[in-house]
Amino acid sequence: MGRLPADARLGAIRLRAGDIERLRDFYETTIGLELLEGEDDVVSLGVDGSPLVELVPGPDAPSRPPRSTGLFHLALLVPTRADLARTLRRVAGSGAPLSGASDHLVSEALYLSDPEGNGIELYRDRPRDEWPMAGESVEMATLPLDLESLLGEPGGEAEAASMPEGTILGHVHLQVADLDAAEAFWVDALGLDVTARGYPGALFTSAGGYHHHVGLNTWAGVGAPSPPVGARGLVRFEVVLPDETAVEEAAERLAQVGRVDRLDGAVEAADTAGNTVLVRPA
Repeated sequence: MGRLPADARLGAIRLRAGDIERLRDFYETTIGLELLEGEDDVVSLGVDGSPLVELVPGPDAPSRPPRSTGLFHLALLVPTRADLARTLRRVAGSGAPLSGASDHLVSEALYLSDPEGNGIELYRDRPRDEWPMAGESVEMATLPLDLESLLGEPGGEAEAASMPEGTILGHVHLQVADLDAAEAFWVDALGLDVTARGYPGALFTSAGGYHHHVGLNTWAGVGAPSPPVGARGLVRFEVVLPDETAVEEAAERLAQVGRVDRLDGAVEAADTAGNTVLVRPA
């Protein structure tokens, strides 16, 4: 069974927006991403010139039903705890409400949603040698985050107008209809490794021993329906591999479980819940 290279990473996530200008303003002002040059009809936002969130227009696109498969949240990883403190000050200053704030043992995370209901996590990782392990599995939990401690972090006293250099798309968390089918696609075919099974109704997967690059859950209900084709929300996200050989190997595995579309050196495939990944070389 082939595995993804240890240096696999995520690229950009693409969302279909009903009101693209409203979402662009939110990701610029509240989240702090920079507007970049994009393709035709694609609004690209990122850090250091690298796209992280891409928006495509869908003014007539139907809304995603609340209990359906699709994006649970996209997660932007900042380099340091002080960066997360400055990010919290910016989000609070924008008036956007948090939906949660959690200590996951491996990370500290803030949660909110964009104006069209797409979930967002903003987080920082603890050093990898501090991650608790149970054998080969990473131990994670959902504990209350001490916001006073975070805001008191040295260097985090002032609001930052933008996301810091080094911010990346750290992981994507998806809602699926069946965990076994999701594991067959994301682990057996794509080549991610299972890192944690401890959460009820959830599975966490990654490359290179990271705590997770792709989270999967059935919290919308086992057998939850896929959203209508062309609905608002997740279009696709990118898994970036070191070279074309690694992409071709992943394509061959994915072709054994479903349709694979080839796009200029990249390949695109969807799991049984309709969640689409674009696998491309760096």
